[in-house]
Amino acid sequence: MQEKPIYDKRRDVAREIARLYCTMSPKGIETLAGILIPMKVSKGEKLMTEGEVCKYMYFVERGMVRQFYFKNGRDVTEHFSYEGRIVICIESFLKQIPSLLGVEGLENSWLYAIPHDEFLQLVEENKEMERLYRKILEHALISSQEHADSQRFENATERYMRLLRTKPEIILRAPMVHVASFLQMTPETLSRVRAAHSTSSSD
Repeated sequence: MQEKPIYDKRRDVAREIARLYCTMSPKGIETLAGILIPMKVSKGEKLMTEGEVCKYMYFVERGMVRQFYFKNGRDVTEHFSYEGRIVICIESFLKQIPSLLGVEGLENSWLYAIPHDEFLQLVEENKEMERLYRKILEHALISSQEHADSQRFENATERYMRLLRTKPEIILRAPMVHVASFLQMTPETLSRVRAAHSTSSSD
């Protein structure tokens, strides 16, 4: 099968972003496609390191990446993103200050970067881009709040079951050591929770 020209791929990705976040006109889709930057991140490669300023949002076309930070010398996973998800270190992106988070490829991944300066210029000029920006930020903030609430109010089993129910791709594809840190539990606790769930499911 012949590869699509790169601009056609950008247009397809812009349509998919519009489908996921908010309806856009053909002209709006063309405008968004015009600023998308295709890139590949290999498994284990750092897309961004702690201390860098987040100058892009990234849309994951294929693959999986994680956002992480270090606490007391320990690697802690903050968020996973895979097909159809936006990756954004939100405070760094909004304030253009060094990020406390890094971003790493968990699989060989294909992403499309949305550059901060060009996008924010379009947001100032274009109502469709303003609405898209608002919807992306709303989604990121709600997702962050849901995760924080899960850590506060749910026990280990409830956190695991929520992830299994809402984002099974993470459990299927991400290394368990990262899933455990994301759920704020040790790998041993995660193993016990998974084993108990498997036993109860087979009864």
